[in-house]
Parts: sequence; structure tokens; C-alpha cells
Amino acid sequence: MSPLELRASASLAGLYALRLLGLFLVMPVFVLYASHLAGGENHTLVGLAFGVFGITQALLQLPLGMLSDRIGRKPVIYGGLLVLALGSIVCAQADSLMGMLIGRALQGAGAISAAITALLADLTREENRTKAMAMVGGSIGITFAVSLVAAPAIAGVIGLSGIFYLIGGLAIAAMVGVWQIIPDPSQSRFHSDAEANPKRLGAVLRDPQLQRLNYGVFALHAAQMALFATLPLTLVKTAGLASSEHWKVYLPVMAIGFVLMVPAVIVGETRNKLKQVFTGAVALMLLAQLGMAGSSGTLTHIVLWLGVYFIAFNVLEATQPSLISKIAPADAKGTAMGVYNTTQSLGFAVGSSVGAALYQWGGALPVHLFCAALIAVWLLVTLGLKPPLPVRTMMYHIDESRLADSAALARQLAQLAGVKEAVVIAEEGVAYLKVLREGWDEAGAQALLASGG
Repeated sequence: MSPLELRASASLAGLYALRLLGLFLVMPVFVLYASHLAGGENHTLVGLAFGVFGITQALLQLPLGMLSDRIGRKPVIYGGLLVLALGSIVCAQADSLMGMLIGRALQGAGAISAAITALLADLTREENRTKAMAMVGGSIGITFAVSLVAAPAIAGVIGLSGIFYLIGGLAIAAMVGVWQIIPDPSQSRFHSDAEANPKRLGAVLRDPQLQRLNYGVFALHAAQMALFATLPLTLVKTAGLASSEHWKVYLPVMAIGFVLMVPAVIVGETRNKLKQVFTGAVALMLLAQLGMAGSSGTLTHIVLWLGVYFIAFNVLEATQPSLISKIAPADAKGTAMGVYNTTQSLGFAVGSSVGAALYQWGGALPVHLFCAALIAVWLLVTLGLKPPLPVRTMMYHIDESRLADSAALARQLAQLAGVKEAVVIAEEGVAYLKVLREGWDEAGAQALLASGG
């Protein structure tokens, strides 16, 4: 990667992570602190106030990404960060759950993830795009882990309102960073690998394999949010652990989950066992949910089953995007990821709302049974998932002289050894190839794509 690409990738990965702080940093502490607000005795409303972030994000992230194609990436990003900052300030100053709900809705409305991804595509060459996206993915995982561990200790010092002021301040600082650090693209255009294409939306929504993965990310994050509508209260009321000490539970289980996730993902990718690893992780997640449902509520049991949960969670978080990339049509990867991310946000909203309502009705047991039901359906759905081919997506810039007959060029590329799918999009000046990880004719592809054929 060039210095400019590296700077753009690192800064945009940080910006993407900051956007998710609005969810992650408050997740382990929200239900504990929001219960002290006016109306906080209604745990169902607490869950709704937390989950409304996902509703507004789901509604706006794709439209705002498309808007960035029209008015530019940075104006959309500036606007989204400003809305995030305003929503954070409203949350920080809220003295009732209704005020908190309005602030959380505003936070979610600053849905700039798609615009960030599009700007990243503008600032990186096709051959380096995958590396840049991997940096973004890594930043999300780090942000989640750090937030889960750090939030209880931070909230113990500055409270929930202080966390929201912190998020708002970081959003303002990020606006300065976008202005001063992130380069301006020489040109902005649509990228099929990074953005949602309305023309491909119908095909993506109808794809049965992608439907399975979309339900999966919905179930995974609905269960996650339902769990955190319950777990902090269980740690305080049942296990007797002060809220500022919850990091002592989260740190070891997250660390164990990460360490055991790495070899599982490596085996899945390198030995073409991705479906087996994925299905096994879903089954392990179901076991964790059933274990939590049958737990006595002691700290030892909570840590044990939470450790099993995070092993499965980390594997699933790492493998699902890879499966999307392998299964989605080569020219609709961005659209498939857009639908995937929107479904994930809906999972946030549904899980926190339903989980909180169930907790208020019957305590922790019905919440865990609800999560187990979601995962059990997911396991059945996953059994019908076709094992993906061991492929990866390659992108190549095409010289203008080779774009006159893009259909013929695509046919020639598709005939090369190891090429499973080839699409040439003249408007983007790009060829998208889905190729086997080993043994494909890369030299032949480069020769065909060179000027003059």
C-alpha cells in the first residue's frame, strides 16, 4: 500500500470504530445506569431506548451511502458525525428515559458506515482494497473488545452521562480528523465491491444462501443485545459483583474467545472447512444459551457459560463476512454487505427491546430461552447452507482501451483456469474475478487485462 492508502485506511478504520463506540461503549453498562432515570423502572422502555439506535441506523445507513455518491463522501460524514455528537449530548443531559430514547435515535441516525466504506474505496486501488477493508474489520473487533472491558470501569468514574459526553467529544474531534488527516479523493465514483447498488438489491434479497447468512447475523446480534439487557443486572443482583468490577468477568472470557477463535478460522479457511467450523460455532452458541438458561446464577457458572458464548461469538463474527464474500455475486458484494449490515442493525434493535421486555416479565430465564430459540432456528437454517468454494475476490483496474467490448473480455476471463466468475463493469473500469485460492491463472488474467489484450 502507498503511504496515502495506508494513511487513508488507518484513519478511516479509526473513524469506523468511533462510529460503533455509540453502541459498544454503552452496551455493558446501559441497563444498570439508565434504570436510575425517570421511567427507568420500566425495563422494557430501557431496552427500547438502548435498541432504537439500531432502528435509525438500519433505516439510514444505505440511503446515506447512496447520498454520498451524489453530494460527496465528506459532507455526509461531517453531517453524520455532527448528528452523532448531538445525539450523545442529548443522551448525556437526559433525565428521563424518553429523553434518552430521543438521544439514542439521533446517535443511530448518524449512520455514516456506508459513506466511510465508499470513501475508503475511493482512496485505495483495487489490488489493495481487501487489505484496507481488513483494517476496518480489525478496528471493529478491537473496539468491541476494548469497550466491553473498559466501559464498566469508565462508567464507575464518570457515569453513563460521562460516557455519552466522551462519545460526543470524540465525534467532534473526528470531524477535525476528517478535515485534516483523511485525504480528499481525486474522484468519487460508485464501487460495486463496497457500495449497495439498488439494481442488484432484488437479486441479493432473493438469494437463499445469502438469506441464511442474513438471518444468522440478525439472530447473533439480537441474542447478543438480549443478553446484555440481562447480564449486567444478573452480575450485580445474583452474583453480587459491583458494576465497576464487571471488567474482571469480561476480560478473561473475551481473551479466551479470541485465542481459540484464531485456530478455528485458520482451519476453516485453509482446509476448506468453513461451513463445518461455522456450523460448529452455531451449535456451540446454542449450547452456551441453553447453559445460561439452566445456570444457577453463581459467578462461576456465569463465567463458564459466558466463556463458551464468546468462543462461538468470535468465530461467527470472523467467518460470516468471509462467507458473504465467497457466496455473493462478484459484482454485488457491496450490496450483499449492505443488506447484511442493515440486518445486523435490526438485530440490535429487536434483541434489546424483546430481551428487556422478557426480563421485566419473567427474569433472566425467558431471555435465555428466547436467545436459544433464535440460535436453534439459525442452526437448522445453517444446515442447508452450501459449502462455499475456496475462492477469493480479485479486482483489477482495466485500461480504457480494453473497455470497448467488456462482455467479450468477461467471457475470456471466465475461461481461464481457476476463475469461477468474471464480471467487467465498464462504468467503473474494473474487472471483478472470483477465483480459486490456489491454481488459478493469474498471469493469464493480467495478460488479458493489459492494454491491447
